Amino acid sequence: QVQLVESGGGLVQAGGSLRLSCAASGVLFSVSVMGWYRQAPGKQRELVASITSDVRTNYADSVKGRFTISRDNAKNTVYLQMNSLKPEDTAVYYCNCKPWARDYWGQGTQVTVSS
Repeated sequence: QVQLVESGGGLVQAGGSLRLSCAASGVLFSVSVMGWYRQAPGKQRELVASITSDVRTNYADSVKGRFTISRDNAKNTVYLQMNSLKPEDTAVYYCNCKPWARDYWGQGTQVTVSS
């Protein structure tokens, strides 16, 4: 049973920072592509950042230079460091694990940025 447990969401003021964590179990983490997605009300779910097994990263244009994705294979954990947060970053953030063909999702964690 694959399980992704997210933490670190909350309420912050514009310009502040948050660090999201996602701990994975039941999956071969070290060979999996990991990602963070977000979905705001009335919006499509979008890719925020991803990181491959060889630590290559990809970011949405809207977060480049502000967010950093990283992984710790020893802890089976992926992180999203979010700096210089803006109100438009407000969304539910979801952890994603793609070991091969299937996708696994966390429960989501709310990030709210006040202006």
